[in-house]
Formats: sequence, structure tokens, C-alpha cells
Amino acid sequence: MAKRSQLVELCESRSSAFAYDRASIVAAAKQLSSVKRLGRVLYAVKANPNREVLKILHEQGLGFECVSIMEVEHVLSTIPGIAPDQILFTPNFAPREEYRRGFELGVNVTLDNLFPPRQWPDEFAGRELFVRLDLGKGEGHHKKVRTAGAGSKFGVPLSELEELRSSLTAAGSKVVGLHSHAGSGVNDPENWQRTATALLDIAAEFPDVRVIDLGGGLGVAEKPGESGLDMKAFADMIDATLPQDGPECWIEPGRFLIARAGVLLAQVTQLKGKGEIQYVGVATGMNSLIRPALYGAYHEIVNLTRLDQARTQLVNVVGPICETGDILG
Repeated sequence: MAKRSQLVELCESRSSAFAYDRASIVAAAKQLSSVKRLGRVLYAVKANPNREVLKILHEQGLGFECVSIMEVEHVLSTIPGIAPDQILFTPNFAPREEYRRGFELGVNVTLDNLFPPRQWPDEFAGRELFVRLDLGKGEGHHKKVRTAGAGSKFGVPLSELEELRSSLTAAGSKVVGLHSHAGSGVNDPENWQRTATALLDIAAEFPDVRVIDLGGGLGVAEKPGESGLDMKAFADMIDATLPQDGPECWIEPGRFLIARAGVLLAQVTQLKGKGEIQYVGVATGMNSLIRPALYGAYHEIVNLTRLDQARTQLVNVVGPICETGDILG
């Protein structure tokens, strides 16, 4: 709303566009970087891989968390000269070649189940590894973004911890990092305290661990009137929980850094009514923003050219895709 005229002007020359605000990205990065006990903040590239966004966050001293080898290579090509150890590769059900390529590129490679070392032990022999653990309880704003517990496909369950340790020890591999991520859109600061406490306890069983990664998922306000995660409480809890002489602590937020920094602009194309139901068609839809159709995610919608006028009707804002689910809000 503060940059309404600039946004309207942008949309005069194109039917739809994503627009991002540098100052908002920088402010969010600085907020996290100010938490004393965080040794490293990694941006979860899946949240938004826009090259300019990546460059801005790199300028702010952030590293990157990547879930596919293509994301890793995207970061490396976008930021030439970036140190590979600034990248954490956290594949899930990836083919053997992706692990091999991760090691070739020199990035931090994460295991999240026992299948890879069981089936391809030679790939992991003598390697330093991160391990993603499932601590048993997912968190987040929707069941489809909760990433722990038996109903989630992520992480090594604690019941397999001993087998993991023995198989990696036999291969001469070292576990240098422990990682856990409970979900997305979490507003309870105690989530990260519980994760930190659990990972510190487990780290005592792995003598080479030098990093614990508390995951991401820091909640941001989605609807007017909401406040999101209390960042002071989060910072105080992190600082109070982590011992000064313990492993370095990393986090890997995505939406916290970018969700409040961008808008999707779209020109109105047509108006339509079916009895009492009114439709406003716009120039893009679920091809640009799939989350509302996928699981009912909420995004505030405003009529940017008529912000000062009173609202007079309730409408469905829809896109041009041939799916009944192509509804933005």
C-alpha cells in the first residue's frame, strides 16, 4: 500500500507480475542475524528462487538451504564464488546421483533416512554428513506443511538412530551436523527450544557433531490483525537454551524472509456473475500461486487501483486456468 503508485505503474506494462521489495527482505534478514546465538542463517531456496532475492540475501551474509541438486546449482550459478560450505543440501528421496553430485560440489550433504547408506555405502564412505532427524511431532499452519511424525515423509525416526550410527561408523563416515524441521508457519517459540534441547541431547552420542540445525518455519502474519511469531521471545529462547561451548546453531527460514516482501500483481480481465455468485477474472491464477488451490492458503487481496473506495460486494477472484480449483481467493 505504501508503494501503490509504483505497483500500479508496473502493471500498466504487463498483465501480471511478481514484485519484491528490497528493504523488506533486508529488514527480515537483519532481524534474524541479530539473534546472538545463531551461528548461521540459511535461506530455504524453495520459498523463492528468484535470482535477485538470492543476491540480496547473500549480500546480507546468509547461506542457502537447497532441497534438490538443481537448487544447489542454481545458487552456485547465481552467486559465483560462493563458498560451497555456505550451502546445505537436504535431499528427500533423491536418486543416488544427486548425493554424488553434492559431494563433488563440496556442499554440506544431509541424509534423511537409512536407505542411501544401506544401499549405496560406497557413496558415503569417509564422508562428513548432516543427518535430518524426525523428533516425532510436527508443527505448522496446515497438515500438509507439518514435516515430522509418522505421517510425514521426512527424517530418520529416533527408533533407527542406533542403526544409523552403527552403519555410518562402519563406513567411516562422520556425522558433523544434526538437523530437524517441524513444519512451516510455526508461531510457538518453544518449538525451537524443544528442537534445540533434543538435538543437543542426541549430539552427545555423536562426538563429531559441530552443528545443530533447528530448521525453519518461523511464522509470519497471514491475515490482517495477526502478529505472527514473537521474535523477541524466539531470540531470548534461543540464547537461553544454547550453551556457549556447545555446537554451532543454524536455522533455515524461507517464508519469514520473503513472504512479507512481495506481491503478485494482476490486471482484471473480465467480470462475471452466476446468480448471487460474482467472479472477478484476473490475468494469472494457480500457475503463479498454487497454494490456495492446493490447501486453501490465505493471501490478502486488494483492489490496488481503488484502495480508497468502500467495499461493496464479495467476489471470487479467479484465474484463466482450466480447473474449477483455479481460485486465488
